[in-house]
Amino acid sequence: MVLSLALMQINQRLASPLLSIVDRWLRWIVFTFGAAQACIQFQLIDRPYWVLAVVFCLVWFLGETLFNWLRIHALSVSPLPLFPRYVLNQGGDEWPIQPRLLKIRDWLRQQGFKQVQALKAEVGGGIYLRVSVYQSADATVRVQVTFIPQSNGTITVCQTLASVTADGTRYITDNLYVPFAGFYPENWFVERTPWRRSLARLLARHQARLALARAQPVPFTLDPLTDFNTSQAELDRLNTELGFLHPQPEREDLGKITHEGRYRVWKEFWMLNYLGRAMRYD
Repeated sequence: MVLSLALMQINQRLASPLLSIVDRWLRWIVFTFGAAQACIQFQLIDRPYWVLAVVFCLVWFLGETLFNWLRIHALSVSPLPLFPRYVLNQGGDEWPIQPRLLKIRDWLRQQGFKQVQALKAEVGGGIYLRVSVYQSADATVRVQVTFIPQSNGTITVCQTLASVTADGTRYITDNLYVPFAGFYPENWFVERTPWRRSLARLLARHQARLALARAQPVPFTLDPLTDFNTSQAELDRLNTELGFLHPQPEREDLGKITHEGRYRVWKEFWMLNYLGRAMRYD
């Protein structure tokens, strides 16, 4: 319990998805064995210790399942966009003044990446996802650095690397930890690895994927703003056609996400929150 509280305090400053996973497991373990021990110690339930531990383990699972379902339902019926539209960030390339984040910017510059645009997308209530987009010298690799605000005021940073080939095939490597659970176009090959927090390792993995596929990336022709918004519209259309989202006229009454889509999101919540693994997208 002390370790869990310590991790929680540390993570309020770092906002690390990895520490969050460890903390969730610790809380589950503490609840399971602590509640079972309390029942034995205070003679509340006359059952063997291991039986009580299994029961309370299931109680945690059911409680978290209910909580996640409520979150998914709230997201589905809320006005928050699943595929928000980006606009230019008139404030410029706004990097949070934190040493751990500024090191990422310095590393990008050292590797020859140039900042090409700063974007933002409103996700509701005046809260914005802020994105800084960098591009390699030959414009064949685009790095999207996304700053995700947390409820406690800290900021989590995630990166998405993308390359395209002459036939329109898109290779994406990212370390986003939020569930997507939807569908990507057939010519998109996406690998999501939330455990890989180092941008250097993420870039190495992206380049290895390109080499393994013998892909020959070509320079991007669209600016990031146009490319992002075109992709967002395509994802919305595709996921509506494939049954992940309700058609636009039905969303006001039924919510945005179908029952099948909610199940996929629920499953990915568990995989990301406790295993740090996303569903396979290619």
